[in-house]
Amino acid sequence: MINRDTSLITFGDMGAALGLLTRLPIPVDADGAQARGAGAAWAYPLVGALIGVIMAALVALILELGLPGGIAAALVLAASVIITGAMHEDGLADTADGLWGGWDRERRLAIMKDSHIGVYGVVAIALSLLIRWLALVVIVATGGYWAAFIAIGALSRASMVALMAGLPHARSGGLSHSVGQPRAPTVWLALGTTAIIAVLCGATALIFITFMTALVCGLIARAKIGGQTGDILGATQQVVEMVLLLTVVAMLG
Repeated sequence: MINRDTSLITFGDMGAALGLLTRLPIPVDADGAQARGAGAAWAYPLVGALIGVIMAALVALILELGLPGGIAAALVLAASVIITGAMHEDGLADTADGLWGGWDRERRLAIMKDSHIGVYGVVAIALSLLIRWLALVVIVATGGYWAAFIAIGALSRASMVALMAGLPHARSGGLSHSVGQPRAPTVWLALGTTAIIAVLCGATALIFITFMTALVCGLIARAKIGGQTGDILGATQQVVEMVLLLTVVAMLG
């Protein structure tokens, strides 16, 4: 059994969260990150906000180079996939294949663990990329992408923390199980940090949308496989991100 560090905050939490959720070249203390486990989950929204900052800066640079908004949206979407190592997209594909390709809990979990991708997974990724690109085109055209990207990055990662705490592990192994479940103070710190970011970005209304979307994802996961896995968490991040992008587009219209 791993001897977990139960401190609320440690110096290496941001590095541990970056090492888990991104492919950025950040030096990470592997032993310290393993010992922290879900204790570093409070920093997940900060990682999401940082990804939002990087995406917004890339859009500004691309537009400054004279490229049109549609291309800027496509390039920044590609950059976000590279930065995260397509981890969340992989979770979305595996979740779509498993939850809708299996007839019972055991078969669904087996499909989700399989490295091969099925029709449901292909369609899920294709729709995710299409929906996000179309929404990004609209948001980039308005010029308000800095606040939107930062808020959505934080909120969508906070949804993962909520599900980590709110649902039991669906299997006795895997990435989510190895990370563990965050304690209540960690969850509240993550949610409080996210709320502050959302308010500062003028995106307070998105907090409720995030809660409702994550709740639906959690209820589906509980009904289908009895809990959460790393794939479920990644899929939830993707679904929340799509819903929030569409909400911003609707608010702009």
